[in-house]
Amino acid sequence: MSHVAAVSAPGKLVVLGDHAVVYGHPALVTAVGQRLRAEVTLLDDPVLELDAPDVGVTGYRKPLAQLGEGDIPKGAKSVELALRRFIAAHPIKGGMRVRTSSEFSASFGFGSSGASAVCVLGAAMQAAEGAIDRRRVFDLAYQSVKDAGSSGSGIDLAASAYGGLLYFVTGGKAIEPLTAAPPFLIGYTGVKVDTGTIVAEVKARADAYPAVIDGISRQITSLVEMAKAAAMKGDLRVFGDAMNFNQGLLESLGVGSTKLSQLIFAAREAGALGAKLSGAGKGDCMIALVTPERRAAVASAITAAGGTVIDIPCNAEGLRVES
Repeated sequence: MSHVAAVSAPGKLVVLGDHAVVYGHPALVTAVGQRLRAEVTLLDDPVLELDAPDVGVTGYRKPLAQLGEGDIPKGAKSVELALRRFIAAHPIKGGMRVRTSSEFSASFGFGSSGASAVCVLGAAMQAAEGAIDRRRVFDLAYQSVKDAGSSGSGIDLAASAYGGLLYFVTGGKAIEPLTAAPPFLIGYTGVKVDTGTIVAEVKARADAYPAVIDGISRQITSLVEMAKAAAMKGDLRVFGDAMNFNQGLLESLGVGSTKLSQLIFAAREAGALGAKLSGAGKGDCMIALVTPERRAAVASAITAAGGTVIDIPCNAEGLRVES
């Protein structure tokens, strides 16, 4: 047996709905064109062989019957738990050799661990069954990240599986691809943050002031719906206004920072229709809505404010089979 499948998947940036999505509210997310690639070869022996040099894992080998058990290297965890879920749902006679490579920079917070789970599951499904079902990939990936103890919404998994611009509700209660492709520009603050720590800080505020945080989340929901409708109408002005309002609400959650504000206001003053942080906040990336005519000016303004423009496409293609 030597069936091989190669698959790639993109990363993500949240466009609107950051933090609120953790509490069951909708969000908009765009797939970004840095991709992770996985190659799966079916083996006769019932083992997992993994080489993922980008995360420091080479020559890793484990019996399938022991997946998820014992000490698992950090770089192997998302792959191992995802494949444990896959094999439980789709029994195979032998094992798998998995090789991954990545275009991701660990600095930017594009959801590389989520892309890894989605990509490997897609490759395993293609190798074992000859086709990929994106919904099944998402469901298995979401189950596997829950197995790892994550309290995340699954939004990164949806973006990696489906690509484009998505309307998403926690746990995949809604995954709605939108045909719109707003013109985004990404700026990096140079400040790497720990998402889990910031999510926990917001959770502590939610526990202390439940009515306040719930009210903010409901207002964010109204902006997500406003932006979704605007995107489908091609109304970039309203979409940008929704982004700007959303940033104000995120500031009230305590996840803004001086550096993010500098980049956001520089982008707006240079002509961006909307600009806000993306993700957990306090660092990492901001995202701006920019018409082609203002793109160069906004990029220069972000750079002059001390940021780095990440020149990669948004609304990128999702999970795909590679030759």
